[in-house]
Parts: sequence; structure tokens; C-alpha cells
Amino acid sequence: MSEERARDPTASVGPLLENFAIGEAARQLTCAEEPVQLFHYRDRDQVEVDMVLEHASGTVVGIEVKSAETVRAEDFRGLRHLANRLGDRFRAGIVLYAGEQQLSFGDRLAALPMAALWTLDSAAP
Repeated sequence: MSEERARDPTASVGPLLENFAIGEAARQLTCAEEPVQLFHYRDRDQVEVDMVLEHASGTVVGIEVKSAETVRAEDFRGLRHLANRLGDRFRAGIVLYAGEQQLSFGDRLAALPMAALWTLDSAAP
């Protein structure tokens, strides 16, 4: 990263927010009652998912992190790809974003506010 970009207050915060969310998830997994592993997914076509949480049973939750205050259907591209590859093993796909609403994007897909990292809500997928 150039020095100019580092000083720019309008520089994208996406990578910083993504790293923060991954670190927070990793920290919380150290206290998990059940074994869950954290992965990043990217295939040869560069389709990726920021976080893949795999339970010891083999079920998977995929998480994308977006710095935007709105969510679009295309933000779920990697999660849909992962769901298609895993079938019944795919439990849920979540986009964490800078907005405040919980939004459904279809079967087992939802957008949740970044605060979902610290709060429990039984309405999540």
C-alpha cells in the first residue's frame, strides 16, 4: 500500500473490516463448546468466501464481510457457489455488513449487521 493511500481518509475500509471480523470469529472459536474450524475458500475460478466455519459433524456456515451499508444479491455469489458444492452440508450463508437490518436473501441466506458478531438472535438462518 502506498503512503498516499494509507493517509487517504476515503480509502477502502473493506479489507480492514474483513480482517477484523475474521480475527473476532477466530477469537470466539477458541471458547466454542464444540469443535469448529475456520477456513477461507477460493476455487480455481477465483470464487471465494471470506470465512468458512466447519463443525466437526461436517456442516458448514459461510460468511462474507462487506463494508457497505447495503447488500445486493451479487454479494452472495460465493456463498451460493459454496451451497451448491456442499449440498446438505451447507447450513447457512451470511453476509455481515455495515447496515442495521437483518435481511433474508433466500433459503439459508441472510444479511446481518456486523454487530451479529457479538449478539445472539434466534431469527438468524
